[in-house]
Amino acid sequence: MKTFFLNSKNKLFSNLPLVFSFLLGVALGGVLVWAFGDDWFDNGAEIPKSFEIRRGGYRYINPLLECEVTADRAKWKEITPFMHKVQGLIDDRIKSKKTTHISVYFRDLNNGPYFGINEEEEFSPASLLKVPMLITYLKLAETDLQLLGRKIKNDKRYDSNLGMNILPSKTIEKGKTYTIEELLRMTIVYSDNNAYDLVLGNIDARLFNMPFIELGVEIPGVRKQEDFMSVKSYASFFRILFNASYLSREMSEKALGYLTLVEFRKGLVAGVPSNVTVAHKFGERRLIGEKDIKELHDCGIIYYPEYPYLLCVMTRGDDFKDLTDNISDISRLIYEEIDKQQHNR
Repeated sequence: MKTFFLNSKNKLFSNLPLVFSFLLGVALGGVLVWAFGDDWFDNGAEIPKSFEIRRGGYRYINPLLECEVTADRAKWKEITPFMHKVQGLIDDRIKSKKTTHISVYFRDLNNGPYFGINEEEEFSPASLLKVPMLITYLKLAETDLQLLGRKIKNDKRYDSNLGMNILPSKTIEKGKTYTIEELLRMTIVYSDNNAYDLVLGNIDARLFNMPFIELGVEIPGVRKQEDFMSVKSYASFFRILFNASYLSREMSEKALGYLTLVEFRKGLVAGVPSNVTVAHKFGERRLIGEKDIKELHDCGIIYYPEYPYLLCVMTRGDDFKDLTDNISDISRLIYEEIDKQQHNR
């Protein structure tokens, strides 16, 4: 039997009870995720017959307390549907050949209305997979309080960041020892592939797969090696963090705190004012074959005051600059639409 955490020199975990505790937490989280599935509202176009009651009192999360409460039309602040405006922008970009594919998923995180455009189109998540890795470690850390302080030595002989279009400004150093928490932070904030490889190599694949299984999301590398994830499926990871329905409130807050520090400031972040907090993760991929195919994605939570929303944009084309501009322009359009509607109330 494999140990659950190990490196080439030291076994960090061989605790079977830890697995049972982890699976119990996963099961409870799965029930809550099921409780607020994606089928409540039709493209955010209707005022719901019920709305959500949330805990509040946190900086980045807003735990869900109740799902079914009769809506008071005087209190419910519905958004006027604007999906057609986003669709128009996407059509223009594809027509001008600035991209070949754009998929968008939007969700009001307070009350649940959402819309999707090409939401089932599959892409390669690339560095977006660093978020479920973070979730897996923080889930384990809920029952093993010493986990995040354990140390791993960087004995990698190659640089996994070579060939990236968006290079991290910081990376772990060869021969240096880091705590797991330091490695997770480098993985998320700087998207450092070297840190990611180190933590990925020190976890049993069965545990890494559990968040995917519970959310019904394609497990990496099982069915397809490249394009296998949609904006709608990936958005689930940010929803469970915001709702604190999978991790504890403390760990959900920690995860989103890391994601607000991501150094990539283009994409979603470039489309909103500088004083608006964004918890997000980007991913890039380049496949050189008969055609030079590039993919760039950015998914996260935009903390518009009193109206946080989830936005995930995945793109494919032949120029990273065009793909970046597409994401930032979609982010800007949605922010400005919401801002206009909120100020007109």
